[in-house]
Amino acid sequence: MTAARLFLRDNGLSITFGLLFLLTLVGQAFAGNADFNNRRLADGGAPLGLTSYLVSSDFAVDVAENWQSEYLQFFLFVMATVWLVQRGSPESKAPKDLGRESDRQQQLGRFATEASPAWARAGGWRTAVFSRSLGTVMATIFLLSWLAQSVAGRSAYNAEQLATLQDPVSWLGYVTSADFWNRSLQNWQSEFLAIGSMAILAVYLRERGSPESKPVGAPHAVTDEQG
Repeated sequence: MTAARLFLRDNGLSITFGLLFLLTLVGQAFAGNADFNNRRLADGGAPLGLTSYLVSSDFAVDVAENWQSEYLQFFLFVMATVWLVQRGSPESKAPKDLGRESDRQQQLGRFATEASPAWARAGGWRTAVFSRSLGTVMATIFLLSWLAQSVAGRSAYNAEQLATLQDPVSWLGYVTSADFWNRSLQNWQSEFLAIGSMAILAVYLRERGSPESKPVGAPHAVTDEQG
């Protein structure tokens, strides 16, 4: 197998979803521009070119509100599965492993191997930071996306306010508005439903060969086993 084919095989999941992300983002740009222009024409305004639409607050807020909800989902799932379990779900660890687990289980300090990441072997603040790096990065991306949504959303909201001869609102006024929370909560509830559904459905249903599923023949009560 050539180096290129080996690379594609070993990174197929990230490459595939990266391409799907780009394709759907492009699709959203064209569909969003068309929808935006339909609304502009209905209101008697002039259509907006694709380039102008891509740098508009309308496009930015639509993208940001989806990103923040996805990263909120991942952050909460990463953190919740430290302390909460779902017996029988491959999305959960075993009840006996509840919590941060021991250094032996986490391969830290004297239990680290030569193949362990350098910061896992270093000890002190570096190991403490690395031990919480996934949740920290997920939370940071969520907060930055949420901030971007609030800034772009305020701009889009104020454009509508001015178009209807109403007063614009401040940033604080917007983040406490019904429009901002409606945009946020309608995405959050779908993410929470998806997480909960996956956790409980994977107890009783199977997908042969997927690490997100237990082995087809595994008992329903078996927890933290992947097939």
